[in-house]
Amino acid sequence: MRWISFWHVLSAETSAIARVVCAWNCAKKFVSLTILTSIINEFMIKNETRISEEAKKHYSKYLLRRLLPFVKQIDVEQSLEKEMEAQIRGLPLSDVKVQQADCCDDERLNCNNCGTSIADYHRSCTKCPYDLCISCCRDLRAGSLHAGHMGSMNQYKNPGVGYLHGETCKPRNNRTVGTSTATKDGGPRKAKLPEWRPNKDGSISCPPESLGGCGGKGILRLNQVFQDGWLSDVILKAEDLCQLYNLDGMPEDPTHGCSCYNLAVDETATKTIRKAASRDRSDDNYLYSPSSGDIQAGDRKHFQAHWSKGEPVIVTGVLDSTYGLSWEPMVMSRAMHDKSHTRVTVLNCLNWCKEEYSLSSFFKGYTEGKLDLSGWPQMLKLNDWPPSGSFEDHLPRHNVEFLSALPFKEYTHPQSGYLNLAIKLPECHLKPDTGPKLYAAYGFSQQLGRGDSVSKLSYHDSDAVYVLTHVKEMTFTPSELAKMEQLKEKHRVQDEREIYVEGEMGNGPEPQREGNDTEELQNPESGALWDIYRREDAFKLKEYLRKHFREFRHTYCLPLKQVVDPIYDGAFYLNAEHQRRLKEEYGIEPWSVVQNLGDAIFIPAGCPFQVRNFKSCIQVSTGFVSPESIHECLRFTEEIRALPLKRVAKEDKLGVKKLIIYAIRQVLNDLEEITKSETMTDCLDIHSDSLVESGYVEKKNCENLEESAGQDEEITNLDFEAHGPNPLVGRTGRTRKSAKKQSENIGHTHSEDLEKMRKEIAAEMDDKMNKKLRKILGRLAEMNPTLNVNVEELCGETDGSDDEDDGEENDKDDDAEGDGNGSANDEDDEVGSDDGDD
Repeated sequence: MRWISFWHVLSAETSAIARVVCAWNCAKKFVSLTILTSIINEFMIKNETRISEEAKKHYSKYLLRRLLPFVKQIDVEQSLEKEMEAQIRGLPLSDVKVQQADCCDDERLNCNNCGTSIADYHRSCTKCPYDLCISCCRDLRAGSLHAGHMGSMNQYKNPGVGYLHGETCKPRNNRTVGTSTATKDGGPRKAKLPEWRPNKDGSISCPPESLGGCGGKGILRLNQVFQDGWLSDVILKAEDLCQLYNLDGMPEDPTHGCSCYNLAVDETATKTIRKAASRDRSDDNYLYSPSSGDIQAGDRKHFQAHWSKGEPVIVTGVLDSTYGLSWEPMVMSRAMHDKSHTRVTVLNCLNWCKEEYSLSSFFKGYTEGKLDLSGWPQMLKLNDWPPSGSFEDHLPRHNVEFLSALPFKEYTHPQSGYLNLAIKLPECHLKPDTGPKLYAAYGFSQQLGRGDSVSKLSYHDSDAVYVLTHVKEMTFTPSELAKMEQLKEKHRVQDEREIYVEGEMGNGPEPQREGNDTEELQNPESGALWDIYRREDAFKLKEYLRKHFREFRHTYCLPLKQVVDPIYDGAFYLNAEHQRRLKEEYGIEPWSVVQNLGDAIFIPAGCPFQVRNFKSCIQVSTGFVSPESIHECLRFTEEIRALPLKRVAKEDKLGVKKLIIYAIRQVLNDLEEITKSETMTDCLDIHSDSLVESGYVEKKNCENLEESAGQDEEITNLDFEAHGPNPLVGRTGRTRKSAKKQSENIGHTHSEDLEKMRKEIAAEMDDKMNKKLRKILGRLAEMNPTLNVNVEELCGETDGSDDEDDGEENDKDDDAEGDGNGSANDEDDEVGSDDGDD
């Protein structure tokens, strides 16, 4: 069939239609518009998060309760800076007018000193484009400004390929460049900064040119992104809604509704929880791990109970609910239109340097394995693919497959997850790139001790979910395995010579795991081992790594000489020996989870984690910002401010404060609409008795509605764009819009109104679907005329009949079938006809 030749150039929606048309051409059987419409509806609805009005109301109240304290904190910080501006100008606070910033919607505004995203208030130079966030303004006046330009990471010099496997190199090749910037404990030496102090009146001049400013030629003037007073108005209206819905009494954390902690020793609970740690006197050794079927039955509150405590969640069997698209490397390579010349940048896990490979060569090594010149297995990783553009653009059908696999879509869906704050920005704004992203890595079952396929210790600025979509085991010959053992011995001798510390080794081969872990590793569908640390253990974890950092190797396989931030550096992987010593010295133990094919692992923001692939794995992940993790995202932002400005992890791409502001705006919008709808419903309920008795509403009631509508006219004319959401409408009665709708319904019964509404909605949906089908089928016909797609036959008028005559045609078909004279129809519908074999 010619269909296969252009399969991968079609979008997901077009592919669904094309399959139907292809099947119809092969079977020589007419496919009605109704069948096509139902298939498209099923295809599209399954991949979107559609929620009812009642669910939207519940989610909105939950978000409002979570977001309001953070919005108030943002407003307090801005009010303090505005008070400082009034002091500088010598004006009363009420007379201070903050200037509107010249910032486009599709532009991300960042602080030039600390690199964090700016949401609203900031200071901008009057002579140059230098911007300073109000947090840096506050720190500068307090004399505690984070010096973004202090220190730098060591630059390691390549000692040669032989050094990777134990050969001794000349001293001049084994030294690092820039070691003088490190202190005795491995921290960066603080560089002397140019003088930059605030003026005596509290105003701030532009910093010296060495810090990115114009050298004091201009003054940093207070600017704002939103209109003056807008945020304060939002808070007032949010507080009104909290009072209306009595949200102050709503529990902030839903952990009280979870019974897992009491069932940790009950065998019946093992279906939804799994043991992941053995901490003493701890109630969080077990993790919530439902199957995909459990999630489909509805278990959001159970998820929230664990998620709000910062615990990872594992959902098994998520690929069982998908369309069954293959994630085989060669299938994906064809889907990417690879012609063997497509180049990708991968990371070598032995020297931690970036290398370029063709896509076909990379996937060949993924399947068959690849050895370097010394006979050591190469472990390559393709991270964060695609580097530019969206995953949907490069792999549209796999994107649909991934979205259909996502559990808890109200959190994770990257387009329509209502509880995902990362999508709350308006369409015209520059949104954070949270994915989906693809990760493909080689893996080997044996612990190599050096060059293992690992993702080193790190954590995300947002929540994330990783779905394991494909695994492939690497196999090597006995002679190749024997060569690896010889190289391991050379590595051991080199480690004793270079990083032997106090009679202990911290980076040797990992001992064989015992017990159930070994059984899980032997599972043919197992692919990766995750070690996830608790948020509260991050500080002690950093202390341990600063103490033992010289026992680790990273760039060019050289021992580390410096550490800035042990987690942000991405230079540490703790094997079993280091984890044993970490627990012994600091009492810290991670959750250890073996990820099998089809498992989705949820990682809360702020939880350090590391991964080892013991098979070649393909993972697809997407980030999201849950309301339960806002405080961690804000803490992450503060940690970014303290990093040296030139660090890779320095950039704040999330902009969580901006997300919070726009999220609460949408919440107020939705609750306002719900309030209006409920107000109109209440008005109809007032006359329900008379409607039941007579079927009509008295004229005097209509007059009362018009009168009350006039009283509310002033309220409904407020400009939302300038002042935020409109005030509540439930307090003064009914809006003019709702009164008008009710007056139009005077003289009609409920049943008549509902029937009329059904007909109008059905007609509108049929019209829209018909237009959409015409467009899609027209595109399909243009792309490949050989498919013989007759758009008019499928969507237009056929046999001189209108769509309105469908019912009459169905009646005729039924009569013909009932009379036994439907031979022609029976012949057309016969599945086993010769034409159908094509």
